Formats: sequence, structure tokens, C-alpha cells
Amino acid sequence: MDKFLEAAIDEAKKGLAEGGIPIGSVLVIDGQIVGRGHNRRVQNGSAILHAEMDCLENAGRIKASDYRRATLYSTLSPCDMCSGSVLLYGIPKVVIGENRTFRGPEDYVKSRGVELVLVDDPECRELMESFIEKCPELWNEDIGE
Repeated sequence: MDKFLEAAIDEAKKGLAEGGIPIGSVLVIDGQIVGRGHNRRVQNGSAILHAEMDCLENAGRIKASDYRRATLYSTLSPCDMCSGSVLLYGIPKVVIGENRTFRGPEDYVKSRGVELVLVDDPECRELMESFIEKCPELWNEDIGE
């Protein structure tokens, strides 16, 4: 398995262990992880701290030229908000652990020139399926339903 997706899965497991939603993300530039994050909406009482947003926040200020060499890894297909950040900062590639439990605006993101790589990883899928089964109300809150 890809070591960067493994790092995102580790972040997802941290989130679950903290009582949150098991979604993780890492930002990679030139083969190095420069940001890590996991969904912290529950832990921080946040409206916006999805895994990708937490990851980008933890990466700190980055030059536009650096974002253009970056790859964002996420255990789950990014939602509209997180996909918007990818587009805003010009991140050219997103690696998605799975999109069976939730699918963000992938076709739109591709239409804007972003390369999406779907891994369809069973561990990512199992983390989400198990969580959704145990906590459907929290999951629906997270995706705005």
C-alpha cells in the first residue's frame, strides 16, 4: 500500500480514537508529508474541520507554486467544501481512499483539471461503513444532511 495513504488512514484512526469521524488526510509535496489532519468537527465543536481542512490548516501557509506540486491524500472522497479548497489552491492531484460510502463532486473537480486517483481501499471503506452503521446521526450531520 502507498505509504501516504497509510498515513492518511493513521490520521483517520486517530480521529476515531478521539471520538470523532474516521476520515484522514495528508498533503504531500516533493515526496514529503507537509501537513496531516483528521476530521475534528466533534472534538473541536467545529463547523469546518473536515480531514482535508484540518490537514491544510496544519500545513500552514504555503506558496501557490508549492501547492501546484502537491498531492492531497484523503481516506474518503472530498466533499464540496474540501474540493473547493483543492481548486482554490490549485492542488493538481487528489488520491482518494474510497468513494463508496460518500462521493463528493468528483466529476466537477476533474472537469477543472484535477487528477483524481481512486484507490478503493478496503480498510478505508470498512472504517466508514462501521462508523456510519454505529453513528448515523453524526455522519449525516457531517455531510450536511
